[in-house]
Amino acid sequence: MKKKRLTAALLFAALSLAGLSGCSSSAETSSGGSGSSGASAASGSGAPGKEIKEFTGFFAVPATTDINDDNEIQQIIAELTGAKCKETWLTGQTAKEAVGTLIAGGEYPDFIDGSDGMAQLYEAGALVALDDYLESYPNLKSFFTEAQWDQLRQDDGHIYWIPQFANIYGKDMAATHDDEAFWIQTRVLKWAGYPEVKTLDQYFDLIESYQEANPTMEDGTRNIPYTILCEDWRYFCLENAPQFLDGYPNDGSVIVEPNELKVIDYNTTPTAKRYFGKLNEEFQKGIVDPESFTQTYDEYIAKLSTGRVLGMIDQWWDFAYSVNDVLKVQGLDAQGCNYVPLPITIDEGIKNQWHTGGGLLNVASGLAVTVSCQDVDGALQFVNDLLSPEVLALRGWGVEGTDYEAGADGIFYRTEEMRMSAAEAGYKASHLCTYSYFPTYEGMLQDGLNAATPAQQPQEFLDNLPSDVAECLQAYSAYTYVDMLGNNDPPGSWFPMYSHSNNLTTATPGGTAWTKMGEVKHEYLPKVVMASDFETAWEEYMGIYDRCNPQDFLAEMQEELDRRMSLQ
Repeated sequence: MKKKRLTAALLFAALSLAGLSGCSSSAETSSGGSGSSGASAASGSGAPGKEIKEFTGFFAVPATTDINDDNEIQQIIAELTGAKCKETWLTGQTAKEAVGTLIAGGEYPDFIDGSDGMAQLYEAGALVALDDYLESYPNLKSFFTEAQWDQLRQDDGHIYWIPQFANIYGKDMAATHDDEAFWIQTRVLKWAGYPEVKTLDQYFDLIESYQEANPTMEDGTRNIPYTILCEDWRYFCLENAPQFLDGYPNDGSVIVEPNELKVIDYNTTPTAKRYFGKLNEEFQKGIVDPESFTQTYDEYIAKLSTGRVLGMIDQWWDFAYSVNDVLKVQGLDAQGCNYVPLPITIDEGIKNQWHTGGGLLNVASGLAVTVSCQDVDGALQFVNDLLSPEVLALRGWGVEGTDYEAGADGIFYRTEEMRMSAAEAGYKASHLCTYSYFPTYEGMLQDGLNAATPAQQPQEFLDNLPSDVAECLQAYSAYTYVDMLGNNDPPGSWFPMYSHSNNLTTATPGGTAWTKMGEVKHEYLPKVVMASDFETAWEEYMGIYDRCNPQDFLAEMQEELDRRMSLQ
């Protein structure tokens, strides 16, 4: 397939047409903010041929796509804004290990998101307080309301990082379920006549039946009925399902009982024992992948990319952006190898809350400027410019005429050739530049017409659906992945509690307990699943878990819950 390349003339035309006029839309965001109407988004920068400032950034997550140094859209954005960022990503270490290495060396990139190492960076004095700068950057200032900015203040009263995600402009346009779920391949559901699958037992019964009847793919490759990702912090794919199975949303580290406003430990509930007992049963039957507890993230992604894995539990963002395009390029959608989420609970009659809409402010981490940055104003100007309407469109959609077309009504769409290009790893590396870990809006662009990304554009979402997913959704009278689960409003002003637990350290008894609990779960839950005698293994695990003093952690989480409720 021939790919369009950006010539110098096209680049200059794109720059001339864009003009960076600032955020002039008056449409309100879900958080109550509005598009900035201040100075030009690239004030003092952004003319072709002008010297480009080059910043560095480290993001303590693995990259879904590494872009080339001569990436075309990155260069367009650089000409528009007068700046660019060389992004580096996590490789071979945990986030906390990588952050610890940086702290020990005392030198940092200009930008950083330390993931669950943000508290380490704050305590080490590695981050620049942003308070005094925000008023100078209208797009950035209006990214959150005053109340939301206040939620980001640390113990010393200052703001050090900017959460990048789940800020909805205009209205929620989510069509994919970006969060956690039990996923299953469409071929399994089609083979069974698209049954209603509502419980954990029904889910595994279906996978067992399909595997017995269809042990291999069309080319003879053996299926893997169910796999589990357990590497490092991603062991949430193993350990946190009990909260969802009992019908609670993703508070991440605890259950919050909404009527009594009481914190509950989901690790010790009857449902937790039933869930791990079921995994143990399925492991003994050969349904659970025996490599589950030793595979790396890269090996897991490679496994899913072959189309062999029938089902797993995971967050959409943790696998789909790497796997789905690979399946498409290989034509495996024709075999029904794409994944859809199912509304699984422990028993029928429990309302599931796998999907919570409306955008959630996770105050535990975000984009920060470090004390090593020699041009803090220039860095924040760059972030400000990335939130301008023109640059948001480039980040989300690409270049008009190359990556999408605009109809007479102003609605963006892509041709099939454009969709295939956007799915190819080489094209993404050389051409597309989302600056994915810089602040951005979900929902709509500020033109009030188009969704922020093709994946959220209603018609584009439908046109880009793999044929197997489209057939599956239709069979369940669903239009989107979200429809497969149902949509839920956030349960209360406390939500989500993981925004507190993610930043706990061993400086408090609760934080010490939280660290020990994680270490014990990571070590013992695989043993529980693989044990020949589940009851004995479970009792041993519960005894060791109790020695971590989880009550200290729960008391601290209850205190935080009470504090959040007092702010209403």
